[in-house]
Amino acid sequence: MELLWLFLIFLKIGFFTIGGGMAMLPLMQEELTARGLMTLTETVDMVAISQMTPGPFAVNAATFAGMKLYGVWGAAAATLGVVTPSVVVTLIVARFFAAHYKRPAVSDTMSAVRPVVMGLILAAALGIGYESLFPSGAGGLDLPVLLLACVGLALLLTVKKLSPILLITVCGVFGAVFLRG
Repeated sequence: MELLWLFLIFLKIGFFTIGGGMAMLPLMQEELTARGLMTLTETVDMVAISQMTPGPFAVNAATFAGMKLYGVWGAAAATLGVVTPSVVVTLIVARFFAAHYKRPAVSDTMSAVRPVVMGLILAAALGIGYESLFPSGAGGLDLPVLLLACVGLALLLTVKKLSPILLITVCGVFGAVFLRG
């Protein structure tokens, strides 16, 4: 029964997410933390691990959460739940888009959806940023983490061919060596 419940949670997440994996973060955080399945810190860890591993974020996050909660069968249930809506909706939309993509109503709809998706991603980034910068609540800003985030952002914005994988690896090693709590 828990596996069916987990499948349905991730089916809902997959169905109501528009704009890709990062846009699903607010809903995923809400579903997992409100139900007491994961803490906010665990969801932040899930995001970090899902970003570092190869493959689509949504699949990685669902697999990670399912594995943490119910082992291999949980990983399978969560992953199947999160990808099923995408497969079905993509098949339907692709068929519709092929027939109607040049119509003004379709392009106007796509223009209206883009800012909403950006807002969802920004909300998730702010939530993750807050949890990372204030790990013990509003009272304590983690200055080394803030500095590391600023340096990482500056490098990504100024060094054109900087590999995000290399940056994550270097920052992870730095954190493990110098930021032990």
